[in-house]
Amino acid sequence: MQNLRKKFPVLKQCIYANTAATGLLYEDLLEWRQEHDLDYLIGGSEMKMKSFENMSNVRDEVGRFFNCKAKNVALIPNFTLGLNMLLEGLSKKQNVLLLKDDYPSLNWPFETRDFNREYVEIDEKLEEKIYKRVQKGNIDVLALSVVQWVDGIKIDLEFLKKLKNEFKDLLIIADGTQFCGTQEFNFEDSGIDILGASAYKWLLSGYGNGFVLVKEEVKERFDLKFIGNGSVDRIIDKRNDIPFCKYLEPGHLDSFNFGSLQFSLNFIENIGMNHISDQMEKLSSKAKTEFLALDLLEEKVAHRNLHSTIFNIKGDKQLFKQLEQQNVVCALRGSGIRLSFHFYNTENEIDAIVDMLKS
Repeated sequence: MQNLRKKFPVLKQCIYANTAATGLLYEDLLEWRQEHDLDYLIGGSEMKMKSFENMSNVRDEVGRFFNCKAKNVALIPNFTLGLNMLLEGLSKKQNVLLLKDDYPSLNWPFETRDFNREYVEIDEKLEEKIYKRVQKGNIDVLALSVVQWVDGIKIDLEFLKKLKNEFKDLLIIADGTQFCGTQEFNFEDSGIDILGASAYKWLLSGYGNGFVLVKEEVKERFDLKFIGNGSVDRIIDKRNDIPFCKYLEPGHLDSFNFGSLQFSLNFIENIGMNHISDQMEKLSSKAKTEFLALDLLEEKVAHRNLHSTIFNIKGDKQLFKQLEQQNVVCALRGSGIRLSFHFYNTENEIDAIVDMLKS
């Protein structure tokens, strides 16, 4: 991983612990983007028309990366737009279970529509609470983030799989924005029915691109309404034969943004998702051990076995400013300071932050 750090110039200037806000741009992607725009400069509409045809290759790549059939992949500008389009096609006579204080772009679209809603508290017994409420009955939809944006609490994916196997009619919708790109993930083998994600964080693809993955068997529960020329790939005769995922692509898809997504998925595959997962596990274990020793983590994080590489440590604006002054890039979130580590971070950087916190 040490050689890879050279591809991220920002890392020479600071300790970048803020991927949960924005993933970094790397030199290879910058070069690809420059070539893309040079081709556009020279080729004009001819170049763009060819690039539109490449969108099927982008879907193929997303599907292959997450083990999802390409026809069940929708390319979207961001998770928020994708979820809102989906919910416009979901019957409002649904009882929805959400997590209290989950990411606004997940909870708000349900809260601004006429769904019947209940909430589960996010704590060390999260999975147990979800199970008990679903087992009680009268829950049609469970919607949640795989990894929580404020404190990094991560749902047990095996739990979701068992939950789905036991309650087959439960529709499980997940936001993977803080998860996708952190470990290997097999969508078809998971308990998740619909997974959406923006790709500008851990997938390092820049802004303006994301995706929705859909299980075949849940499509019949939706009556999607969004439609446009993009839904038929500009072939008007297809108006009455639109596949499910094309209702989520009503307009044009930008070759710059979605080409960036395709490029970054290839970049990550070349590194090896297994190597990235191993590095993330080391960083998570290291950070949790060190922050626990300083009593900087909430009990709900301390008492859970599974965790991501996102941590919210106890601290105020003054401590945040001190970290900033020592070139640590992080974020104020919730009641503390959020630190988030990707594969390009090192255990030595965590040691450096711990030394700053001790002093």
